[in-house]
Amino acid sequence: MVVQSLSIAVPAGCPNRCGFCVARMHDEDYPNQIEKNRRFRDLYKRDYADRLAFARDNGCNSLIFTGNGEPLANQRFMEEVADLNQALAKPFRILELQTCGVGLDDEVLRWLRNTVRVSTVSLSLSSVFSSGRNAEYNGTPAGREVDIDFLCSEIKRYDFNLRLSLNMTDEYDEPAAADAFARCSALGADQVTFRRLYRSGGDTPQDRWIGEHAMRESGWGAIGSYIKERGHRLERLPYGAYRFAVDGISTVVDDDCMSTAADKDEIKYLVLRQNCRLYTKWDDKGSLLF
Repeated sequence: MVVQSLSIAVPAGCPNRCGFCVARMHDEDYPNQIEKNRRFRDLYKRDYADRLAFARDNGCNSLIFTGNGEPLANQRFMEEVADLNQALAKPFRILELQTCGVGLDDEVLRWLRNTVRVSTVSLSLSSVFSSGRNAEYNGTPAGREVDIDFLCSEIKRYDFNLRLSLNMTDEYDEPAAADAFARCSALGADQVTFRRLYRSGGDTPQDRWIGEHAMRESGWGAIGSYIKERGHRLERLPYGAYRFAVDGISTVVDDDCMSTAADKDEIKYLVLRQNCRLYTKWDDKGSLLF
């Protein structure tokens, strides 16, 4: 089994209401055994640790704190997972955080670096160019908007690897691909992922929003051309995509963020849910593995 990463589904709410939110396309009905089942808490902690160990035993090296909400909304859970990881015979060494950036202040950055031992902060942005438009598309409440320039500088000040995960909205229709890379470079990005907005194939409000606001296909062509002209290929990732070095930035184009392709032997990620079970898909309970 080849697995690129382990996604820790942190049970938490979200301050945002993104127009393209995948989590709101599907029902979330996984019982929270790890936190809520106090009668069998020790049992479920062992179950959870077994799943962490299983992922490591099968060659998975990266652990990513993510979820259907904002992981930072449940910091106690993140710290407990970090403790369980450290207790493994072979702990994960690569720990990452996927975040919208809301609530990521100086004290939290210090805690992530010193206590949780996160090494990469992956900041999800709907517009890398404008903090205002990013907040608008993410549905961020007034007063909690993310100042992109300041937050990126703080992430770098604490010496994290900075990945910008760009949700490819129509904010990227007009600027040239070169402008996007220049902006990422100016923000100090070490890595950038261009993420195609996921459509469920149904008629959800999110599908309709994406139909109106997804980047045009011509934009994907421009990004691909720029990568080929200015970058060089590094290696192929386990799930099939290639990683490139472009203008000094590690670059990946992710056109299958939900891992929907059915003809791949490799597993893009495992998902460890709050019910202490492992899945190979975010949106399919039938993908239960262990």
